Amino acid sequence: LFAPPSRICSMWNVYASSVSALAGRSVLMAHLRPVSSSRIALSGASAPTQSYEKLKALLREVDALSEIQGILGYDEQVFMPPGAAASRAKQKGALAKILHDKSTGTEMREAIDGVRGREEDFDDVRVRANIRDAVDAFDKEARKSSDLAQKEAQLESEANQAWAAARKASDFSLFAGKLTEIFELKKEVAAVTRPALKSEPYDGALDAFERGMRAERLDEIFEELRAGLVPLLEAINAKKASDPSVDAPHPSLAFGDQWDTEAQAALSRDVAAKMGYSFDNGRLDVSTHPFTGGAGPQDVRMTTRYSANWAEGFGATIHECGHALYEQGRDVGDEGLGLPASRALSMGVHESQSLLWERMVLQSKPFWEFAAPLFHARFPFTAEATAADFFRTYNRVSPGCIRVEADEVTYPLHVILRYDIERALFRGEMEVAEVPAYWVRRVKEDLGVHVPDDARGCLQDIHWSFGAVGYFPSYTLGAIMAVQIYNAAKADLGAGALEAQIARGEFGTLREWLREKVHAVGSVHASPDALLTSIAGEPVSPKPFLDYLRAKYSELYRLEE
Repeated sequence: LFAPPSRICSMWNVYASSVSALAGRSVLMAHLRPVSSSRIALSGASAPTQSYEKLKALLREVDALSEIQGILGYDEQVFMPPGAAASRAKQKGALAKILHDKSTGTEMREAIDGVRGREEDFDDVRVRANIRDAVDAFDKEARKSSDLAQKEAQLESEANQAWAAARKASDFSLFAGKLTEIFELKKEVAAVTRPALKSEPYDGALDAFERGMRAERLDEIFEELRAGLVPLLEAINAKKASDPSVDAPHPSLAFGDQWDTEAQAALSRDVAAKMGYSFDNGRLDVSTHPFTGGAGPQDVRMTTRYSANWAEGFGATIHECGHALYEQGRDVGDEGLGLPASRALSMGVHESQSLLWERMVLQSKPFWEFAAPLFHARFPFTAEATAADFFRTYNRVSPGCIRVEADEVTYPLHVILRYDIERALFRGEMEVAEVPAYWVRRVKEDLGVHVPDDARGCLQDIHWSFGAVGYFPSYTLGAIMAVQIYNAAKADLGAGALEAQIARGEFGTLREWLREKVHAVGSVHASPDALLTSIAGEPVSPKPFLDYLRAKYSELYRLEE
């Protein structure tokens, strides 16, 4: 989970709608070359240039306030004493009001009006993207009153505390009231900020995380996924039933108390550093739900959690490190730091980076050639487990009720469940009180698994508690994009060479390729489709994802035999 600095408010996550995008990586790289100072000079600068320089200064002031909000949010999740919840909600509400007023005030309006429609006056595509996204974000935020912004921030803080208490007690009723308020408020915010999308209420919530994505297209993507995943899962389950040994975990890798959490933490920290995560500009802490936050590329913070399930903590660290590397790799130059063009294009793109490291790297054969000896050193009882044993054990398909523990094959079904609930609540086709029973029924139908209680059912995720309604589809969109981006990396870097580097624990080449193609590009493109086209030669498509799963799991489960 990635939580931008001002996720508890909305400014960082109000993205521009999809517009015509640049195509082709050669065009993009040509435009990304910095223009000479003579092209945009302050001496005798034109009115649009003067307005743009003023806009940059104002945007950076807003960004600094957003970074403060990010630190407050991180502290709330990781360090804050429980008795401070009420005062923190008031602090965040007050800051959200200041942020909103600063973002939509007279100075900002004048600067925005000075550059509105003037993108073509500038040669640098980063400047154009800054103008495009700043104008779009201003228009959306200006439609929201300061009272609504303050109410949104305060309710999200209150709801988060209610969720934490409900999850601890495994009692959905303790959260139901605040969740009802959250969905009602998010309907209002979507309608106010995105009035053009009112024909499908959920589109307004979805667009806040996936610019340009609509429920109609998401339905098509999810339908294609279902059509491909269901027969694959059935074939795997049939193979497991006929030959239980096909994916039996190595005995020394079974979960249990023998997996010392301090040793897990030390190993996770070592591997994060090996991946290139800078601890000079970052932290690794523990929280109830793993996430990445902080205050921008110079102060990136991530969390994980450790338990008797060694794979959960280790995998969560790699996943969050993927988010963190994206943040630390953002453009911090004059047209990047504190400006819209340097930010993540969408939450799905951000998830593509965490999932690329988790799925394409961590869950690959070459990675375990590198990692198995590290486990042997930290956990001597695993000495008899080979790299192949770790690979097979980690990649077992085992339907369960916990999303963050789900395997690659069943994970999309968890996402689709949450997507269906969100749309139904937005449309008024379901009441919040019906969520627990519906959840239990769908998990049984889709995954064949019994949900034992609310904590392991509808209370397992933090997202709704801080208002991230519309976020869940980003996980599966990110998984789809991760495969497309990794396929492009293999084509550019050489599949054999890349796999050999991973097997040696050498991640720099891949990391720097991602930094160039994704991280530093930020929001220069207008949509994920345009970004994917520039990298992989095609827009977001589930086909490569399905091809990847079929090939990998047909081999793992010997489905052709």
